[in-house]
Amino acid sequence: MAAAGGRFEIAEREVPEPGPGQVRIAVEACGICHSDVLFVDAAVPGVRFPVVPGHEIAGRIEKLGEGAGDKGWQVGDRVAVGWFGGSCGHCEPCRRGDFIVCDYLKVPGWAYDGGFAERTVVPVDALARIPDALAASDAGPMACAGVTVFNGLRRSSARPGDLVAVLGIGGLGHLGVQYAVAMGFETVAIARGADKANLAKQLGAHHYVDSTAGTPVAEALGALGGAKAVLATAGSSQAITATVDGLTPRGELVVIGAAPEPMGISPVQLLMKGKVVRGHPSGTSQDVRDTMEFSVLHGIRPMTETVPLEQAGEAYRKMLSGAARFRMVLTTG
Repeated sequence: MAAAGGRFEIAEREVPEPGPGQVRIAVEACGICHSDVLFVDAAVPGVRFPVVPGHEIAGRIEKLGEGAGDKGWQVGDRVAVGWFGGSCGHCEPCRRGDFIVCDYLKVPGWAYDGGFAERTVVPVDALARIPDALAASDAGPMACAGVTVFNGLRRSSARPGDLVAVLGIGGLGHLGVQYAVAMGFETVAIARGADKANLAKQLGAHHYVDSTAGTPVAEALGALGGAKAVLATAGSSQAITATVDGLTPRGELVVIGAAPEPMGISPVQLLMKGKVVRGHPSGTSQDVRDTMEFSVLHGIRPMTETVPLEQAGEAYRKMLSGAARFRMVLTTG
């Protein structure tokens, strides 16, 4: 893409060479994430055009840069790279070991060319090894969408047997429901419309709440005993706000659905019952590997629609329009 908000175009470029501490990946699949809009539309500072988006990358190592082999990587290794595309290693968060909130986080498609390409060069600390049982078209979305919901749940205050609600069962939430069930939570899926009830059941949810049915979501959660945690994947501040009063005392609202509008939560709602609201970022390369291995163990896969790389523009527009209900994935094969 040559300019902000422009058209996707196929361009021939020189094959990039990996530098020290880098590898070149032959891309096999790359998911299309709604966060790609930030870079396509230059909605964040520092985007340089022409831009190659894509931060749900899966492929094979094609060439090692100097020192990359010392880190245990070999040509031919299957690897995934997500929102975490490398860290600086020297800022305060990095020095404390909290690499995903690095002050200089390297997001593919922003810090360097992303995965809407046949090849890309990435730092070795961004690499997550793909299990043999996982297809590239499944591994790509797990490097961002999957790890975000997986980490959001496993790092919440909920424990096996607790009631956990997943708000939204789209591209993030359909994975969130599956992970919540596999982690041993009594799982509630919340979405708009009675027609989503069958999908929620197929994903393994124990309960379904239709947010348009007339009963307030918080009241519906209260009738089930209250949620120890709500994983808010829907990109609607109003919908997220509506869940707060359905939390148990000391319950936690984990926000991963991005929305520009402020949430209408009052201090009193939080103070009286000691409730917590937490924004949750994605996850490191090790978190991505954990996510993929857990997914293989429990038979969890994203629901995807794969299209050739040459159709990136149409696939991106389909994602934006909402016509793609789950994950659009570009493939190079």
